[in-house]
Amino acid sequence: MRLAIFDLDGTLVDRTSAFTDAIATLSDDHGFGPEIERWLLTELADQADRGDFERLRVAFPAISESADHLWRVYIDRMAASVRCRPAVLDSLAKLKEAGWSVGVATNGASDIQRAKARATGLAELIDGIAASGDIDVRKPDPRLFELAAARCGTQLTPGDWMTGDNPETDIAGGYQAGLRAIWVRGRSWPEGLTTPHHAVDDVTDAIDYLLAHSSG
Repeated sequence: MRLAIFDLDGTLVDRTSAFTDAIATLSDDHGFGPEIERWLLTELADQADRGDFERLRVAFPAISESADHLWRVYIDRMAASVRCRPAVLDSLAKLKEAGWSVGVATNGASDIQRAKARATGLAELIDGIAASGDIDVRKPDPRLFELAAARCGTQLTPGDWMTGDNPETDIAGGYQAGLRAIWVRGRSWPEGLTTPHHAVDDVTDAIDYLLAHSSG
């Protein structure tokens, strides 16, 4: 069985739009003014964890809610807002039907990344997920890719693939782990970075490529 590992945010799901909606809802629910909302939009733009809400309470001492409470609410709001397109779910189902094992290697807190996977229906199609919060190791560290493989009940072998949108963490990280790599275009490609094996405009195109090259 061959292994295909995917990034989560920006590859399988659209975190950006979900994030904006989640912050707006959280702020409205708690009566946070525009200053606090702007802080959240800025400070949590790339990623979020419970510690960010500790920093929020330090920055705005008038906030009475605990960091634990705000983190749980944020997870709920993100899970309610995040979407995975039906075309992506269908493509992953075809990949599994073709005999591939599907893993996810994602930077982010374990609880929120798994909440996204459950809420979008991805959890039913993923054989194993490794979040950086599981072992306090972040992509591009090869250990996160190795953990993703282990969660799928296997180990990394030649012919396995990594697909993601981030050149440094997903593509360069995949190379460091001995994987072939497919880049989902969107970000600028850094000068001097080794080019990917293949580049696509959409993750469904990446899955089509894997299906077409299943014997390669």
